[in-house]
Amino acid sequence: MGREIFKPTIGNESLHQYSNDNGVRIVNFTTSKDLVVKNTMFPHRNIHKYTWTYPDGKNHNQIDHILIDRRWHSSILDVRSYRGVDCDTDHYLVVEKLRERLALSKQAAQKFEGQRFNLGKLKELEVKEKYQIEITKRFAALENLNVDEDKNRVWENIKENIKTSAKESLGLHAWKQHKPWFNKECVDFLDQRKQVKMQRIQDPSRSNVDNLNNISRDASRHFRN
Repeated sequence: MGREIFKPTIGNESLHQYSNDNGVRIVNFTTSKDLVVKNTMFPHRNIHKYTWTYPDGKNHNQIDHILIDRRWHSSILDVRSYRGVDCDTDHYLVVEKLRERLALSKQAAQKFEGQRFNLGKLKELEVKEKYQIEITKRFAALENLNVDEDKNRVWENIKENIKTSAKESLGLHAWKQHKPWFNKECVDFLDQRKQVKMQRIQDPSRSNVDNLNNISRDASRHFRN
């Protein structure tokens, strides 16, 4: 997308002077949906505008864009690309700085204790009988409650008795421990690939391009295995 037209939609900070057919299509789409293109509206150096580099490493393009509804476009404070981020792709990472106000629902505000009882033990007769005895004892102690007592307090007493009986009789559910797959060897592959990528950015020679392709291929093969 070029800077020659469409300024209300794309601004004045596009990397390109003129739009090609694909750029015109994006502008037509954003206009029809009442959207705006945000990463062509913020002033940055050209190296922080282009999002893709040709295989020769010398020519650059801005082809990845962030679109947002015109009503909310002021929520985006800045957009730029980061060349040094290792994403295992020939595109650069486009990052936006966002300002937003989020409402917290009452349901989400409730505290989650993270406790889950081992209900599978109820299939064992001995454990089932133990739980029945525990819950019977605790509810027997509640029979003498004052009927005029606050209903919320009564419910809290009932709930705590059920939870305490379950915890003592059934125990807590043991969460499954997943074997970590991202180990030191993965970190070494990423560090090596990032170092080679920075060499390719600084010197886009054929040898550096081939070296990056080889390292990326080895890293991807290791992550899959």
